[in-house]
Amino acid sequence: MCLVNELFEQTGIGEEIQQVKSVSGGSINNSFQIQTVENQYFMKVHTNAPQDFFHIEKTGLEKIRSTKTIHVPTVIHYSDEPGKAFLLMEWIDGVQTPKTDDMLGRDLAFLHQQTNSKHGFYSDTYVGTLTQKNALCVSWVDYYRDYRLKNQLELGIKTGTIQNVRRNKLEMLMERLDTLLSNDVDASFLHGDLWGGNWLVGPNGVPYLIDPSFLFGHRFFELAFTELFGGFSEVFYNAYNDVYPIDSNYNDMKEIYQLYYLLVHLNLFGEVYGASVDRILNRYN
Repeated sequence: MCLVNELFEQTGIGEEIQQVKSVSGGSINNSFQIQTVENQYFMKVHTNAPQDFFHIEKTGLEKIRSTKTIHVPTVIHYSDEPGKAFLLMEWIDGVQTPKTDDMLGRDLAFLHQQTNSKHGFYSDTYVGTLTQKNALCVSWVDYYRDYRLKNQLELGIKTGTIQNVRRNKLEMLMERLDTLLSNDVDASFLHGDLWGGNWLVGPNGVPYLIDPSFLFGHRFFELAFTELFGGFSEVFYNAYNDVYPIDSNYNDMKEIYQLYYLLVHLNLFGEVYGASVDRILNRYN
């Protein structure tokens, strides 16, 4: 807690801390609720953060905020100083209402309707603690193959999670990816890591997105991940579809997009995700 007080003082806000509580905030950072006389804040601290870790998160949140389509917490201060990296944001707290899932679906669809001229991103990002190499590409298929699947393939070869038959099948799928995915897709603004734990309920039941791994890309990539581990209701998908109808070929591509996130989890957490990876590779080989 002493470190939290020290970091809060660095922000120059000048408010006296009354209470600091440790709160849940994922497995990567230590997270805290800070109560002052005037306000409440949320602070994430990472004492062994990768380079530019919180700068990249701040950039992603600001890209989403710039669209004025869906809420994200306001970033108040951050630092990537080695051993003392932290991100300070407004405290978001609310109760889900019958309209929350509908708002989340509609607002995400509005976000996806914002587009860029190229796919990818202009700087590297993180997915979990793994570095996600990026570039801006005219071709979505090229970006997905060369900067998403290839990145995980190379990491898996290095760590031993992707080898032998699994490696051969993944390489074969990558070689024929242009027959499975379309390049005729918009480069939508995407959160990039949208599972059920990466959105919050704020005042009046309004949904807020958190912890982005931002990119420009095919919106089906995002939708596929929302389905992978659950956490999103039928109301959410219906509301999304009302604003931005989901094409009938979505299901043909869904598992190819889920494959990336399963490879990430395979490389982060091990063979518990191996069977799911192999099932998709077997389907397309």
